[in-house]
Amino acid sequence: MPQPQRGPGVQIGHIFGIPIYLHPSWLIIFALITVTIGLQFTAQHPHWSPAEHWVLGIITSLLFFASVLFHELCHSVVALRYKLPVKSITLFVFGGLSAIEREPSSAGQEFKIAVAGPVSSLFLAGVFWAIWQYARPGDAIAAMCSWLAYINLVLGLFNLVPGFPLDGGRVLRGIIWGITKDYRKASQIASASGRFFAYLMILGGIWLVLRGNWIAGLWTAFIGWFLLEAAKETYVQVALRETLAGVRTDDVMLREIPTVPRDMSIEEYIHQVLRTGRRTHIVVGGDHPSGLISLQSARHVPREEWVSTSVQAVMVPMAKVQAAKPDEPVLDVLQRMQTSDINQMPVVSDGHVVGMIGRDIILQVLQTRLHTEQHA
Repeated sequence: MPQPQRGPGVQIGHIFGIPIYLHPSWLIIFALITVTIGLQFTAQHPHWSPAEHWVLGIITSLLFFASVLFHELCHSVVALRYKLPVKSITLFVFGGLSAIEREPSSAGQEFKIAVAGPVSSLFLAGVFWAIWQYARPGDAIAAMCSWLAYINLVLGLFNLVPGFPLDGGRVLRGIIWGITKDYRKASQIASASGRFFAYLMILGGIWLVLRGNWIAGLWTAFIGWFLLEAAKETYVQVALRETLAGVRTDDVMLREIPTVPRDMSIEEYIHQVLRTGRRTHIVVGGDHPSGLISLQSARHVPREEWVSTSVQAVMVPMAKVQAAKPDEPVLDVLQRMQTSDINQMPVVSDGHVVGMIGRDIILQVLQTRLHTEQHA
């Protein structure tokens, strides 16, 4: 399921220049699948030794996650073909996540990137099925490949369900986008479809619980809840993108640049913040900016040292400050702020600070535009 997301966890390598991560939650599903497969092999092949059951269970589980990685790589390779940067691929409790940094620019790109994942899983299902057919009945290879063929078939078909955030939802959006030429309308329909199927899974999970199947019921309902929240979040991202389309940093930045001298004490700086409400300032020495000081960085200094410590001691030097450009899209600036967990950036042009941009300013613009659209 390709989404512009993060790559948390432990990095295990690179493929085609894309960092591959294991999220801590992956250990949960890996253990569950290994235990499930081990118990299944124990029941189906009682003549095998316990070591054979569990070793084969671990190998099959690893091959399953290799299949998930192959699924995500196919998304990413098609995205790279269209010059869409892929930040990372993360394996986590629900499978895999390709962090594609930008949305496709056309319906055709959307369709091809989305459909690549399910097609790859169905391809693997066919490969494992063929090996199963030619393997000797009852041996380890046959048992392993029969399970992998089945699970890849399920993975491919499940991801074709036509609703966000599944691949099928993006396939649906690509088709509707291509027909209507309206990206936002296509996203709205795909998101609604995703919410519908998510509610079905939640109700199905409750039904299973009521019938006494607690594990399958709770797991199904939990996946449905996850899909529901992801469908809502995906559409919010689309609405954000559409609402802020065409807005540049220069259009909304504050041209009044709050400054403080580099020899100002932390004590004086805190009082200035309380007096003006401005939480980020450019530190100047003479006529030149030296760095950036914020309330957050000032608070790292112990209270008893505020009087004797200058802002220069805790500022971020200008060479290390993340800055925006006047002609940079506001949406790109907001995404950089979220990734780096910062609230404000100076706007720099030709080496000179020409303004300040913050999350609060961007959100005010967003709220104003949304309010205007609702009452237009």
